Amino acid sequence: MIDQPALVLFNSLTRQPEAFVPVHPGEARVYSCGPTVYNYPHIGNMRAYVFADVLGRTLSYKGYALTHVINITDVGHLTDDADAGEDKMEAAAAARAQSIWDIARHYTEAYWADIAALNIRAPAHWSIATEYVPQMIEFAKTIAERHCYELPGGLYFDVGSVADYGRLARTNTDEGEGRIDQVAGKRHAADFAIWRKTPVGETRQMEWDSPWGKGAPGWHLECSVMSGALLGFPFDIHTGGIDHREIHHPNEIAQNQAFCCAGGLTDPANSGARVWMHNNFLVERSGKMSKSSGEFLRLQLLIDRGYHPLAYRLMCLQAHYRSELEFSWEGLGAALTRLKRLVMAVAQLRERAGEPAATPGPRFAEALGRFDAAISDDLNTSVALTVLDDIVAMKKVDPAEKLAAIRVVDSVLGLGLLMLDRLALRLRPKAATIDEAAIAEVLDQRRAARAGKDFALSDMLRDALSAAGVDAMDGDPLGWDWRPQ
Repeated sequence: MIDQPALVLFNSLTRQPEAFVPVHPGEARVYSCGPTVYNYPHIGNMRAYVFADVLGRTLSYKGYALTHVINITDVGHLTDDADAGEDKMEAAAAARAQSIWDIARHYTEAYWADIAALNIRAPAHWSIATEYVPQMIEFAKTIAERHCYELPGGLYFDVGSVADYGRLARTNTDEGEGRIDQVAGKRHAADFAIWRKTPVGETRQMEWDSPWGKGAPGWHLECSVMSGALLGFPFDIHTGGIDHREIHHPNEIAQNQAFCCAGGLTDPANSGARVWMHNNFLVERSGKMSKSSGEFLRLQLLIDRGYHPLAYRLMCLQAHYRSELEFSWEGLGAALTRLKRLVMAVAQLRERAGEPAATPGPRFAEALGRFDAAISDDLNTSVALTVLDDIVAMKKVDPAEKLAAIRVVDSVLGLGLLMLDRLALRLRPKAATIDEAAIAEVLDQRRAARAGKDFALSDMLRDALSAAGVDAMDGDPLGWDWRPQ
């Protein structure tokens, strides 16, 4: 497109919106903190990857050659932010009496399935932490003499050895606070483990020999090593959830500064990435977001209740990524209805036009300009969605060109509007005891009863559907006839 507005992104390090200027002209190199694969991801976790996907799609839309990396943490992440305690992976393997490698494989594949279900594009690289342990040891050896010291528990990073430690978290103000426990012998409370020794008398399923004893890398070390190895320092953008802004990312930045022999953080590039971006929390008031609650809110639970996963993606897009988003079943249902309306509109266009035109045509220039302005304004997807609604509502325009305009917008929003059909969105709940053919038969009987004014029979058939997990939708303006409960 001609005369595109500059892409402006909010940099958590400077707490300011900034025009995106790539480190390497024409390229965009992005690293996103991925999951620790000890359990299924919950939908709050998945919000971070919807956000990162929209960022990557926006960079592609803006014409940059994108290299995106997402890591898989299969070792080294403790059960909290302290420097002592169990590794999440070791704890999960012990609790399930399984190999830690089997645990990692199972939950990695589950995460990848959720990625696909949400129409999130696969990154250029899935970096697996255990595949980079030799590089982690070499990285630690490089910085150890000037920036680290040994304790009985392992090798620790001295945060006083780098300038501006904690600037990302604003640890010296009321904006941020740490969750770091004291370990005997640490020089500063915020010092953190680079390498954790296996305690005497213990054997871990995942441990390696190192100059500091047999053990495993610290969680923070993994991301520094993999991002530097695959993207080079400095790279363009580092993303993650806002919970990483307080400890994990400040520690990662300190390691990057030490490794690159860089100065203070008045130059953001010294942090390892020029821009640090964080999505806010998904809030769920019942407390079922936590993985410790048992049947926590994972994507499969939404599917089992009859909600298409792209309805959850749309729900995420309706809020700005830096705003808290409250989850409710009512809100998810409203997002599903909005998605259905969009899918029906596109289906009607395809019936009239077949395939999209090569370009949208001049009638759509103004709307697409507003879309570009919205997405260039720190990924303002909520406004971008209203522009999509405006495009869908346009009258007396070429249907093939309208499809082309929708394709442009959806290339960033990632709702798959030109691939979905209405049947794909009507999922039968896992608990339902009736199949779609039987539903259609009962609905036909009910329509006949209503036409014959036999309302007692109509009500009886409606109640039978309800007992089987299906709501009949009288006068449904979308023409859906029924929906899962």
